[in-house]
Amino acid sequence: MSKLPLTIAVSRYDHVNDVLTGAVPVEGIDLNPLDLPLHDIFFRFIHFKDFDVAELSMAKYVSMISQGDDSLIALPVFPSRVPRHSAIYVRRDGPVKQPADLAGRRVGVPEWAQTAGVYARGLLMHEFGVDLAAIEWCQAGEDQPGRREKVELKLPPGVTVRTVLDKSLSDMLVAGELDAILAAQPPQPYLDGHPNIARMFEEFLDIEYRYVEKTKIIPIMHTIAMRREIVDRHPWTAVNLFNAFEKAKNRSVERALYGGMTYFPILWGFEHARRSQTLFDGDYWPYRVESNRRTLEAFLTYAHEQGVCHRLLRVEELFPPQLLRSYRV
Repeated sequence: MSKLPLTIAVSRYDHVNDVLTGAVPVEGIDLNPLDLPLHDIFFRFIHFKDFDVAELSMAKYVSMISQGDDSLIALPVFPSRVPRHSAIYVRRDGPVKQPADLAGRRVGVPEWAQTAGVYARGLLMHEFGVDLAAIEWCQAGEDQPGRREKVELKLPPGVTVRTVLDKSLSDMLVAGELDAILAAQPPQPYLDGHPNIARMFEEFLDIEYRYVEKTKIIPIMHTIAMRREIVDRHPWTAVNLFNAFEKAKNRSVERALYGGMTYFPILWGFEHARRSQTLFDGDYWPYRVESNRRTLEAFLTYAHEQGVCHRLLRVEELFPPQLLRSYRV
């Protein structure tokens, strides 16, 4: 019997690559991998459904679901996870030295519905008691002007976000027009070593480790999603794809935790991996729902509080029922 051909657009993570290369085949499916920039994948998948399977921003996805757009359905596969104390950048000579200093200040975001920003604002609210309505928010492209929101927002009372199309966040931060920015990627002036641009939490590694250890919230940035019409027509595809992604991830974890060779160009990489393993209660980089429920529920709360989700979603609304039912994922 011929296999079902599906196009897939996903970043080349080590823990995904075995699926893309065919080293881990997907039963009954013939995948056609496309190598594209991540933001192109997001834009084309959200607006045009150009792929059958693709990597997707968690914030964009939950916003779509909350607004009744169920054209995509996610698998409990989470290729990108990044704690986000490190996502807050400030001016060294500016007034913002700690989270409480953000009140009354001008703060930029590439998109209000960027997943990194949802987590960063969530920890500002819940860990540091920052009132988001007390901040003057600005949305613009991080290093290039012209970026816009990709989903409709339902901002909470008192919160306003001003869109700027003719300037970048980086330029405004350097010029002193902004006091801080929240962004998934370091702004270019920071990467270039600009003497006046710094992270708010300069010792972020230790701070983030303690936060994850305390809260067990291990921020999920992206998921893998499918066009829902494919799952409706071929329900087995969700299960088979999930199985392949999980097997590929487990193979990658074995490489990461093997201390005899440097499979990745990181000295002591296996020791970093073993240390991180304790944060996941021994399950290094878990997929599935139950292993990630605390993080997913926290994220859905943050997204609703911030107006990215138009209603508070349940975790079970995000994933195919056959996976939840049959696999108890």
